[in-house]
Amino acid sequence: MSTAFIFPGQGSQSIGMMNSLAESNPVIQDTFSEASAILGFDLWTIVTDGPAEKLNSTEITQPAMLTAGVATWRAWKAAWGENPVIMAGHSLGEYTALVCAGALNFSDAVALVADRASFMQQAVPAGEGAMAAVLGLDDESVRTLCQDNAAGEVLEAVNYNAPGQVVVAGSTAAVTRLAENAKVAGAKRALILPVSVPSHCALMKTASEQMAERLKEVTINQCEIPVIHNVNVQQAADENEIRDLLARQISEPVRWVETINSMHNDGVAQLLECGPGKVLCGLTKRINRDISCIPLINNELITDALEAKA
Repeated sequence: MSTAFIFPGQGSQSIGMMNSLAESNPVIQDTFSEASAILGFDLWTIVTDGPAEKLNSTEITQPAMLTAGVATWRAWKAAWGENPVIMAGHSLGEYTALVCAGALNFSDAVALVADRASFMQQAVPAGEGAMAAVLGLDDESVRTLCQDNAAGEVLEAVNYNAPGQVVVAGSTAAVTRLAENAKVAGAKRALILPVSVPSHCALMKTASEQMAERLKEVTINQCEIPVIHNVNVQQAADENEIRDLLARQISEPVRWVETINSMHNDGVAQLLECGPGKVLCGLTKRINRDISCIPLINNELITDALEAKA
């Protein structure tokens, strides 16, 4: 049975999210210590003790989720887990995938995502950008809803997470209009998300350009394990294309439904969600029920995943 690894991004974080794995896997806290030394603050204490408002701030969430995913991967490898045939990460999770695939050095990636978060936070003044999850409409209907409510402002479908679950982003006023009018257009509901930046839309263009410059400073290797990228649902041809796709990803949509179906079409029958929470496993059930998904959130589930491969 072919197995792929998927890595979550922002939205999967919670206080104490790594406690269960850390109890019997020293590599978890060791990995957080590495990240803390690079960042200059104690990331483990924030992840363990909070407060939630601090963990949920973009500048903390991004390095925390990267570190959590890499730590989980290291725990998997320490348990003699095999390499998957392919990997993908949702938004920020793409960086985690590239670290685990050998393309990015972990230390470089921690510094990179910290800068990524800073660029994104600075791109749009606080309160001027927003995101909302639209439930119960197909992709084209959501795009039409964006057009109908933009009123000259930025409003785009940006995360194609599952059939009937599309996230939009743009100016706060436009996102608010869409949320108010979504039910009239046939949506079950539109939920404003508790985020501080409108990711993956044109408002992030400045951050995308800054990230392109920042990525020139980092050594990127060929992937030892193939990685599917968010922007084009393809593997990168070389390290320069990886740089290009990572920069573009900040201001372009996450094509997650296509990513999961691409894996299935290539023979993947099992996914392992490598990081805290089980958001991506939940999306997988909605995308394609022919693929199973196990979230590696504790030792029992790591054991289950190892036995499933046996």
